Amino acid sequence: MQLETFRYTSRKGWDRQPDQQLDSPDTLVLVFGPADLNELQAPLSALRACYPQAVWAGASTAGEILDRSIDDDTLTVAVARFAHTGLRAVTHSLAGAGDSYDAASTIARQLDAGDLRGILVFADGLHVNGSELARGFASALPSGIVVTGGLAGDGSRFAHTWVLGQAAPTSGAIVAIGFYGKHIKLDHGSAGGWDVLGIERKVTRASSNVLFELDGQPALPLYRKYLGERADDLPASGLLFPLAIHSGNDHDEVTVRTILGIDEAQQSITFAGDIPEGATVQLMRANFERLIDGAARAAEHCHAGHTDDPVLALAISCVGRREVLKERCEEELEAVLDTLPPSTRMVGFYAYGELSPLRGNCCDLHNQTMTLTLIREDLA
Repeated sequence: MQLETFRYTSRKGWDRQPDQQLDSPDTLVLVFGPADLNELQAPLSALRACYPQAVWAGASTAGEILDRSIDDDTLTVAVARFAHTGLRAVTHSLAGAGDSYDAASTIARQLDAGDLRGILVFADGLHVNGSELARGFASALPSGIVVTGGLAGDGSRFAHTWVLGQAAPTSGAIVAIGFYGKHIKLDHGSAGGWDVLGIERKVTRASSNVLFELDGQPALPLYRKYLGERADDLPASGLLFPLAIHSGNDHDEVTVRTILGIDEAQQSITFAGDIPEGATVQLMRANFERLIDGAARAAEHCHAGHTDDPVLALAISCVGRREVLKERCEEELEAVLDTLPPSTRMVGFYAYGELSPLRGNCCDLHNQTMTLTLIREDLA
């Protein structure tokens, strides 16, 4: 595998000129950038012209990651030309969040083949139910197929997100890339680092990813009570206080969900993934050191070992982590790269949700985690 990573900024242009010799049908181009691409359309078009044969994927962000640095309003790019791996892309438009399960299962069937090894997915961050998306992939794929990726972001604005495939960036869609052949290796890891806050409450009314009542009381006023003076800044301030859903089998094991929006009329809260009715939940808050340790644990879970061959690390961290860590954000990136092989180059973004296997499943939705996918070829 040949690998290059680089970035475009309006002030400096490209920090490295794109290498057109990497273009091929077996080349993957990943692009991450801001929700508003108006000032970046020209460099994006120029980049397209450099790699007309390549397979493209990307997403809007709440911050673009390149190795140990984070920036905003850039085009951050990885170009990987594979020697012994086939690629196939699918773009699927969503009728709405309720279409997430069927859309994922349709994409899975389109990509499924005997030598499929994994799927990389980017989805609209505001018009998809991430839990149903994960279930749809799991329902239609054979055991052993890894699905990773994330939900596109838009900072703390929650106004507009896009994904990028073979065509122009578009909202309300899912882009998925299939990797084929025995030489492709897709390692993955995901970890959080949040502390629970306050008393446990029971979800007494919910529908899909919309929470209406906790302990028989409207959910939004209860959430506001915990947030105090931060309540006026909802839904953005909700990134700092995600919701922990306790597992029925293991009370210490939690699924974390982050806020996407609120409805004043219904006094409800919309989350990035499902909130099961009858579940026990608690609010969570940040622990700075544990968040950074969580990023390192995510890298350890990848089991990368030692290699001198190029490794592309795709880092997808939750926007809530960036809101909490602020100027310390680069510490979680350093914790990741210090754990991975020296030959690793990393790109990625801060997202509205992360997709990665958990508990043996092919794909699960995570919130408030650092989620990593390592992409490399092994010719042994």
